[in-house]
Amino acid sequence: MTAVEIEHGAADIDPFAALTEVFAGRRALLLEDDPALADHVAGRLLRAGFEAVDRVDSGEAALERASVQPYDILILDRLTRGLDGLETLKRLRATPGPSSDAPALMLTALTGERQRVEGLLGGADDYLSKPVGDEELLARIAAQLRRMARRARPVNTDLINGPFRLSPGARTLKLTLEAGDRLIDLSPLEFAIVSELMTARGQPVTKTMLWDRCWVEWTFLPDNFVNIIDARISALRRRLKEQAPELGEALHPLIVSARSQSLIFRDLDVAGA
Repeated sequence: MTAVEIEHGAADIDPFAALTEVFAGRRALLLEDDPALADHVAGRLLRAGFEAVDRVDSGEAALERASVQPYDILILDRLTRGLDGLETLKRLRATPGPSSDAPALMLTALTGERQRVEGLLGGADDYLSKPVGDEELLARIAAQLRRMARRARPVNTDLINGPFRLSPGARTLKLTLEAGDRLIDLSPLEFAIVSELMTARGQPVTKTMLWDRCWVEWTFLPDNFVNIIDARISALRRRLKEQAPELGEALHPLIVSARSQSLIFRDLDVAGA
């Protein structure tokens, strides 16, 4: 592997291909009244590994399906005929049913901050603006499925990745070696970034997702957000290498790029990572 490949992402790493296992057996409900977009989204999810994508073009039809069928993810447009996506979600959340607690992702052309807040307060777990790239959509769906899996685990459970132990409650990252344990010195922002990436367990986290969850003091997405993230990631890679040199050159950088706009923290529990 060349130095360029190491810095910008290992050529043999494609965490998006690994999402096939994450999506296997999953069923999605897609509320979208644009036939072309519905075709594209449904087709992309099926190719990514979903077992089924049930498509509807009205809120009433979505409620009917969700009242009898358990879904792993709800993908809802806000602007649809009949009940809109937000009112549909509110009613679904308020009525006990097999999909009332399913994670919901709003996919909409209503992109203002007020509409986003309305969506999240209305029961959505994530809010995406149209148009959205396939990479972003798949990564965000995978993140919601991970969050559902974590609900069954005790709060603040430590996360182990090879010699690293991340403790969300204590907000610490510890490196365990034969010579003993050592705390990795990270700023609050750096810890937030590492926490997001390690929690993904080798699955991709897009830069937009990282911005939303780590740069929480920002209320908008600046045009140069990618440059801001890239600069911070470069500095974080250097910091981790300086504080964990025992891992060797083959494993650094610990944070690598996946395709164009996503990042992963190497899964050190996988042989040959």
